Parts: sequence; C-alpha cells; structure tokens
Amino acid sequence: QVQLVESGGGLVQPGGSLRLSCATSGFTFSSYWMHWVRQAPGKGLEWVAAINAGGGPAFYAGYADSVKGRFTISRDNAKNTLYLQMNGLKPEDTALYYCARNSGGNAWFMDYWGKGTLVTVSS
Repeated sequence: QVQLVESGGGLVQPGGSLRLSCATSGFTFSSYWMHWVRQAPGKGLEWVAAINAGGGPAFYAGYADSVKGRFTISRDNAKNTLYLQMNGLKPEDTALYYCARNSGGNAWFMDYWGKGTLVTVSS
C-alpha cells in the first residue's frame, strides 16, 4: 500500500524557515522521482519542486520560479523520506503542501499524493 505522510508544517513569521518531511512506504522510494506541490487558500495547485530518484550530492532538482533560491528539495533514500527546506518564507507561501510520487514513466505525472501539511506564514 503506497503511503505518503507529510509533516513539519505550522505557523511561521515572514522571513522564517521550516523543513517539511514526507515519510513514504509501500513502494521502492529510491526508484521514483518525487515532487512537492502546494495549494494556497482559494487557489489552484502550484507545482513547487521536483527531485530525481537517486538524490545524493549530484542530484537533479527543479523549482518553480516563485520559490527558486529560497526552497531546497532533498531526499534520504535510506529513510524513504523526502524533504523540503523552506527559507525566507513569505505570506504568499501560505498553503497546504503535498508531497507526490512521480509515475514510473518519463513524464512528470504525480500518481500518488499525501494528505498535505499546512504552512501558514503570518506575523
């Protein structure tokens, strides 16, 4: 049973930092690209970041322009866990953050999603 469980969300002041985690089980985590996607209140889904299956020191990582330079996606395949380090948080980063597994194909398509963790950036 594929399971993705996000954690680490909460209330943070503008300019602050949070690290989100996504604990996974039920599949070979190290074989899959992973994503973070978010949904702000009243808005649609926004892709945030992606990371290749291997991770490691020479991993591929891609970011939305809105978070580039502030957020860092990473993974620990030994722990089957995906991370999102968020620095310099802004009020517009307030959203429900989901981790999602990329499909086994070549396209960027998220086939499994967690339930999300809420990040609120407010003074």
